[in-house]
Amino acid sequence: MDAMHRRQAVFALGIALVVGGGCQLPRHQPAAAATKREQIRIDCYSLLHDLLDQQKNVDKLLLVKLESDELNHLIKTIAAASAAGARALERFAAQDGSFNLKQLSLPLGEIETRSAIASTKSRQLLTSAGVNFELKLLLTQAEALSYAWHLSKVAAAHESHPERVHHLTALSDEMKDLHRQTVSLMRSRLIASRPRTDS
Repeated sequence: MDAMHRRQAVFALGIALVVGGGCQLPRHQPAAAATKREQIRIDCYSLLHDLLDQQKNVDKLLLVKLESDELNHLIKTIAAASAAGARALERFAAQDGSFNLKQLSLPLGEIETRSAIASTKSRQLLTSAGVNFELKLLLTQAEALSYAWHLSKVAAAHESHPERVHHLTALSDEMKDLHRQTVSLMRSRLIASRPRTDS
């Protein structure tokens, strides 16, 4: 395998890790004994961990694509924050023992739809470069960060353990701020990509 094909293979793997392409998410039915509040909390934990576990690898894309210093810094910050968030949820699950982060209550239609979206995003990122690549990557991050922000917020609202509530609230605020930064950078890239017209 030559250098170009190795780079393409690494990039494809990075995209698969980030957008979750090809992964089959476990599906389970909520336990009958769980209350609605408990089930919402458990579902949020599982969905949030699944998302953060993917997001912690987003900086792998920087290994094979050229990007601006601003994007480089933002993506690395997102990856680090996601890794820390995933580790915290794993710690909560180990302490609690009442839920499994690997179990997701998703209907089969949702799983198939997520897989189709991931496949589309993978193709778009693989075939783009320059500002176009940056915009597509920022869009995927804006979507993921908004989801993480709100999952953390809902999980906190249904959690009774004070330490976990504090952590989830802080995580929600962090994801919200990273979302703001992502949208701001995306806006600046859109402005920069507009063709100039002579006055």
